[in-house]
Amino acid sequence: MPVRNEAALLPRFLDALAAQRDAERFTLCVLFDGCEDDSAAIVAARATTLPFAVVAADALAGDPNAGLARRRAMALGLSVLSADDSMIVSTDADSVPDPDWLVANRAALEVADVAAGRISRAGGAPNQVQDRVEAYYDALFALRRTIDPVPWEAARTHHYTSGASLAFRKGVYRDLGGFEPLPSAEDARLVDAAHRAGLRVRRDAAMRVETSARRVGRATGGLADHLRQLDSGIAAATMAHPDDMVWRYRQHAAARLAWSDPDACEALAVEVGRDPGEIVRVAVTAINAEAFAMQIVIETPGGERIISLEEAELALSALRNDRRLAA
Repeated sequence: MPVRNEAALLPRFLDALAAQRDAERFTLCVLFDGCEDDSAAIVAARATTLPFAVVAADALAGDPNAGLARRRAMALGLSVLSADDSMIVSTDADSVPDPDWLVANRAALEVADVAAGRISRAGGAPNQVQDRVEAYYDALFALRRTIDPVPWEAARTHHYTSGASLAFRKGVYRDLGGFEPLPSAEDARLVDAAHRAGLRVRRDAAMRVETSARRVGRATGGLADHLRQLDSGIAAATMAHPDDMVWRYRQHAAARLAWSDPDACEALAVEVGRDPGEIVRVAVTAINAEAFAMQIVIETPGGERIISLEEAELALSALRNDRRLAA
């Protein structure tokens, strides 16, 4: 876990981690990322009384870089794990995991290679636009799994991909190359890489974490910046047209079926606007149907149309009422 000036919120995080139910023995690895407050002192004072081990390290002060800090924190975690099948989980110091969070993480990794938890906002000013955005993306992801179901997905799922709750096996995380040193979106980039590698990515609502809804955060382009932008009103909320996303989901489903069938691969090439020979070559080299689908179906022909939240909600409602999508 990376920590940058989180003295105000660290105590509640430590309390939540100490209250984990039925958790096997674990170690909290903390990377103090150029802290200028009492974060390190708080962890040191609590370490001897916590029901888990604590390993801490310091990074030199510098410009905020969420991806680099998370990468260093995860490297610290890797250093204390021996077996490749050991679980390693990313989270944030401004978060409060549910009491069953670690148990849910372990359960998710029994059926998947990467598990992403559900994120809810706590504290800070309410934001009805963000509430609608999150509800929209949850509904869109549920529709995705209706069109393109996979056996490793959770029954109660969600749309989030956040470093505040991402679980891996040690070997999986290492083989993916870890978080990239990006100022933001390092979590989404890593999960995208997992999809392209053919790994089973599960978004499980049982893995629940509350994260601060503050408007001044630690990561450039992170949740705080996003919430502050949406505070300006609904006009700030735009997204890809759900029709374009549904096209992609349908092609993902078709690609899974086509992976081992050269004739089907050629038909798929016409649908996605790719050279048939290229599609067949990718099918031969792809490790499984998941990798094939994610490598072949990348962009909507002509590009995705960007529309307002209100337009997207109406279009998605129409799609959800279309019974043909589940066929």
